[in-house]
Amino acid sequence: MHPELAADLRRLPELLEETRQQALTFLGGLDRRPVVTRAAQPGAGSAGSAAAAEGAGFAEEGGGLAAALAEYAERWEPRLSASAGPRYFGFVTGGATPAALAGDWLTSTVDQNANSSLDPAGQHLERETVGRLRELFGLSAAHHGTFVSGATMSNTVGLAIAREWLGERLGVDVAEDGVGALGQVRVLSGSAHSSVAKALSVLGLGRTALRTVPVLPGREAVDVAALERALAGADGPCVVVANAGTVNTVDFDDLRAIADLRERYGFWLHVDAAFGAFAALSPDHAGLVAGLDLADSVCVDLHKWLNVPYDSAVQFTRRPDLQTRVFRNAAVYLGPAPSAGPSQEGEHPDLVHLTPENSHRLRALAAWFTLRAYGRAGHREIVERNIAGARALGAAVERIDGLRLLAPVRLNVVCFTLDTDPTAERLAALTAELAEDAFVTPTRYADRPALRAAFSNWRTTEADVRRTAEALARAVRKLTGDQDFRA
Repeated sequence: MHPELAADLRRLPELLEETRQQALTFLGGLDRRPVVTRAAQPGAGSAGSAAAAEGAGFAEEGGGLAAALAEYAERWEPRLSASAGPRYFGFVTGGATPAALAGDWLTSTVDQNANSSLDPAGQHLERETVGRLRELFGLSAAHHGTFVSGATMSNTVGLAIAREWLGERLGVDVAEDGVGALGQVRVLSGSAHSSVAKALSVLGLGRTALRTVPVLPGREAVDVAALERALAGADGPCVVVANAGTVNTVDFDDLRAIADLRERYGFWLHVDAAFGAFAALSPDHAGLVAGLDLADSVCVDLHKWLNVPYDSAVQFTRRPDLQTRVFRNAAVYLGPAPSAGPSQEGEHPDLVHLTPENSHRLRALAAWFTLRAYGRAGHREIVERNIAGARALGAAVERIDGLRLLAPVRLNVVCFTLDTDPTAERLAALTAELAEDAFVTPTRYADRPALRAAFSNWRTTEADVRRTAEALARAVRKLTGDQDFRA
């Protein structure tokens, strides 16, 4: 054994204790550190920093874990954002609950590859966790689920199953003969997430297969009557991608009405519920996802509102037989492969046959920990507190002279812009001025450059909302030169 490895093994308890102390220092300072450091912002020397990192030398001798910890603390930790903290409203980023953090540490400790029944405990744990998530989101036992790395992969897997279903309808085997056997494919959606087009590219269906259907006036939800007209005019079977929570305004398609159309037009219904599925936890908002169980496949991201560490998501489908037809892996050393035909009742194919990955870390453990620790009630409280926070910030935006709320706060995202001259450059300046106190990300809504603040972190409190609103007011004053402004 290399002497530095041997030394680290002998000193492992004290080195892990030093690591623990670094982690606690970081977490304990989340409220005080800039949410995003200016050095990390676009245009603030990031290209030079990247070049310097690429040009860093690689020593023949490393110096062991202690040396790595010291250099990390000096060079990298100060540059990292407070994305785990309560005022990181960019993208839709959760944090890691205490239980999820413990589960993730143990995931690395036990270092399981959960894909094969030759070593089955990991996939047993994953199946149990998927069952709890299915219940959390109000899905029936007809839905089978698998952990993947994020919503993009969840959408990709769901659409891969849809691609196989299209082949089934047309009498061809896409998994065996290739996507060319399908001919032209139509994927219809009102406000599809960008990852849907990416998935269609990866799957060989092409980005142009995605056809945008008109949405309701002033909404991001699809116009069901327009969708029916598109289906009636389609030549052959289609895929419909419905939304349970759009990016900009968390709008929801009428899933029941869309499912009713399926009875007449026979399409595959994929629902992108990356974070909108969590509306099911709140009695006041569960109606937004009514009909989710009727979907043929469902995407849910977990490193968003479940507050487990990156990277973690789950995909569900009613057709695991088609899923295994797409992803089955014939290698004796990985264990038995499922049959090419329909799955037998009660059959549980190894996870290696359900996603593009031949191996993945035991992502389910962090989710199992947080579900076990806090139950439905604990996660409901996080969801409802975040919704209340988003609404409070939305109300504050309406009171701040110089800002305009662009859409009702339906769930957990506040979409707003400058009242006058809302250029991308001015909004970037506003974001940069805000960054030490809060982080929001750019978007475009109703043909206007805009900003969006997404609430999904378990730490976010009313005090964080007040601090963010005050910082926004100061930033607007500075941008407009109105020093007499009062929020």
